[in-house]
Amino acid sequence: MNAIDPKLSKTEEKAIIKQAEKAVASVTSVKAEIGKVIFGQEEVVEQTLITILSGGHGLLVGLPGLAKTKLVETLGTVLGMQEQRIQFTPDLMPSDILGSEILHQDDDGKRSFQFIKGPVFAQLLMADEINRASPRTQAALLQAMQEHHVTIAGKRYDLPEPFHVLATQNPLEQEGTYPLPEAQLDRFLMQIDVPYPDIDAERAILFDTTGTSHNTAKKVISSNELKKLQALVRRLPVGESVISAILELVRSARPGTASKDLEEFISWGPGPRASQALMLTARARALLHGRLAPSVDDVLALADSVLQHRMQLTFAARAERVTIREIISKLKAKIG
Repeated sequence: MNAIDPKLSKTEEKAIIKQAEKAVASVTSVKAEIGKVIFGQEEVVEQTLITILSGGHGLLVGLPGLAKTKLVETLGTVLGMQEQRIQFTPDLMPSDILGSEILHQDDDGKRSFQFIKGPVFAQLLMADEINRASPRTQAALLQAMQEHHVTIAGKRYDLPEPFHVLATQNPLEQEGTYPLPEAQLDRFLMQIDVPYPDIDAERAILFDTTGTSHNTAKKVISSNELKKLQALVRRLPVGESVISAILELVRSARPGTASKDLEEFISWGPGPRASQALMLTARARALLHGRLAPSVDDVLALADSVLQHRMQLTFAARAERVTIREIISKLKAKIG
């Protein structure tokens, strides 16, 4: 097992291993608690947890009624995070998210401006149907996501830590929406597709939600413990084979470095941020699966969610009905 940092001492390696073994028990309990409420979406739950453990933001893409909101609420409870929700609409203004200054008068009649914080000042923010807001409002949120602070009237206000945004998007109803530009999509660590549940999961949903009582999730860890887990993820050692797989996969998804059989289908591809995302998420996935170091299989398992919103196909690809997932599948086959 090769460490990224060649200066890592044996004592430090042993400390990381000890922390990781303890962390595995914590994340296993977190997954089990979420499973009491969210049925049949194991991969969605896992990818969302990977996003948070990696310290990033996620874009949940799925039809209405697939428990996206419930998932975010459950995560907030289980991970001990302060959670807020914003329903995005075309008339939503940046100040509705970030907050604004109001004129305040004290008991002595003295007037001054007072900053009232918006819902972005939360540890876990659900941006529901983010593509329904105007580009100006989207940009205000995405800037806060990137910089972890907002500036109002020239004064900086830091967002709480940890800070994560889970945005949702309906893939069908595009009338009256403002699709996120590519540069803003790149701010999301992963795009998580939310499918329909299978029949067994839907049966469990029926029994749990239509009776006189239903399952509720409980707090498993605190937000401070979550921050320690996030710090640990960044310290997990990564083998050279995994690093090589990440670089080969990401670079092969770009025009100019793609193989000849795929070159004509790729208009533009992922930048270095995709490599960073794969490095972090592969570590987090290994931890979720009880391993102390990621493998090439982790990279391949996460490739679709990390790359699909960072690529654009050419007109030739669309004319031949080639999808981004098909392109990524072929890229993974060359690695695997």
